[in-house]
Amino acid sequence: MSKFDDIRPFYDDEVNDALKSVAKHPMMKALMRFTFPDQDEEFWLGQFKDIHSISDFQHHFIAYTVRQILKQSSEGLSTSGFEDLDKDTAYLFVSSHRDIVLDTSLLNLVLLDEGLVMTSSAIGDNLVQKSFLHILAKLNRNFLVQRGLPIREQLNSSKIMSEYIYELLTKENRSVWIAQREGRTKDGNDATQQGVLKMLAMAAGEQSLTDFFKSLKIVPLSISYEYDPTDVLKMPQLMAKSRNEVYIKDKDEDFTTMLSGVLGQKKRIHLHAGKVLGTELDEIGSEFDNKNKQLQAIAQVIDDSIIRNYKLWPTNFIAYDLLHKTSQYSGCYTENEKMLFERRMEMRIDISDAELKQSFLAMYANPVINKNKYNK
Repeated sequence: MSKFDDIRPFYDDEVNDALKSVAKHPMMKALMRFTFPDQDEEFWLGQFKDIHSISDFQHHFIAYTVRQILKQSSEGLSTSGFEDLDKDTAYLFVSSHRDIVLDTSLLNLVLLDEGLVMTSSAIGDNLVQKSFLHILAKLNRNFLVQRGLPIREQLNSSKIMSEYIYELLTKENRSVWIAQREGRTKDGNDATQQGVLKMLAMAAGEQSLTDFFKSLKIVPLSISYEYDPTDVLKMPQLMAKSRNEVYIKDKDEDFTTMLSGVLGQKKRIHLHAGKVLGTELDEIGSEFDNKNKQLQAIAQVIDDSIIRNYKLWPTNFIAYDLLHKTSQYSGCYTENEKMLFERRMEMRIDISDAELKQSFLAMYANPVINKNKYNK
């Protein structure tokens, strides 16, 4: 027994049995039919017998699934910054977060294609309460973030997760993906929560905070989708927040969001890997003695990288101009792109509701506003 057993993915010697246990599950059949539309069931059931590690499963199945998602629901994936990463080094990717499934899946496809170390990725246990999804997540090297625990248990759970991430990075040479905040960004404002950094720092031991974070080899990751396929699903929560109401999710809301993210139209997607945090951490260590101030400054450095390197699309500029009733960015999009954006918005929300329309446009416009702060 390991203290990480409640949160870890499968060990390689557990993979084949786990795969067999879900091989004929209706959701696995649907996933494989989507991945290999020209093959019958015998093809992939036969291939499953030869899968004896997470790496096997990712290389021979999940990579094909993600390529099929890109083919059917996007106009392509572009990247930048990955060429500066070392092929044999494990990194901690602290990432902007837009989509439950795709953010990590796309990153790992890029890492696979570039010959870099693939990640073990954090996922909230609330998202994998269905048994099949839990097994699939563990087969895909996800580890669980335990949610909704009493405060004392949450503290212990955070400490265990912190130690697990540190062990992955430093002992197993396994890269890690973690969102910069709890939950997806709903309003387009990408900001690192200090709570995430505090959790990571629980494993620091006797090291200084800045030396510890340096040892993690943090890479800020900017992920941007031209269209967010789950934009309309984020509206109820945004509207509740604007009215100071408590938002309560429907029972299957997370599952619906996952499916919409995978299958919904995204147009173009861009991933940028920022520079590994190094000298910035030395400067923070010299400038601040107070740990909270240091954490604040580290969060700011991550935010600076994510926002500066966030790829803006015509949809972002269109939303900004519509929201502010201006033509300031008209040179960044065509009239046809604007017409398509407006038509799509009209199909997804009730545009006669001014508050709803404003929230929808702000979701796309805020990355422009945030990036502008760096251009002044």
